[in-house]
Amino acid sequence: MFTAQNCLKLAFAPVAAFALMGAAPQSYTLDTKASSIAAKVPFLGLGSRTATFNTITGSVKFVPDEPSAARVNVTIHTRDIKAPDSLTLKRLKSEKFFWVEKYPTARFVGSNLTMTSARQGKISGKLTARGVTRPETLYVTFGQAPSSAMGKPIGLTGSMKINRKNYGMNSFNLVVGKTVTINLKARMVPG
Repeated sequence: MFTAQNCLKLAFAPVAAFALMGAAPQSYTLDTKASSIAAKVPFLGLGSRTATFNTITGSVKFVPDEPSAARVNVTIHTRDIKAPDSLTLKRLKSEKFFWVEKYPTARFVGSNLTMTSARQGKISGKLTARGVTRPETLYVTFGQAPSSAMGKPIGLTGSMKINRKNYGMNSFNLVVGKTVTINLKARMVPG
């Protein structure tokens, strides 16, 4: 029997089912023109040197109600590294460090986002450089809470500290420190 009440139930059944399933995953790609990575390492025990990677590509998938289901896949094109001077650049591209001829990319694949506040969190994942893959954590700060920005561009910054020796970069130990601070600046766009 078609009553007004039955018609309303039928009309709202798909909406209720969608609400029970939770929000759909949101896919983003990195805006390569607005994203970069800087790697800073202690130098001579007195200062530091910074190299930048201006060509990074990648994708991010968020599930608004379940941050731990987030997936991050970022590729760093090591051949496009920039350094403060030509000698440093030559060394960084050589087999002593990034060995860009053999390993033209590095990669971070994150499989878990833990939010520590509305705009801050950490992404557990694996970093691959020079053919070595190790677990690392990227600490991130979003320009706005990701849960409220779904479907819109999202800006973020991130940082990670690694030991370069874990990735086979063992040269110049008396001059170059072993701890590398990696800083990410990124803009993600829906799509």
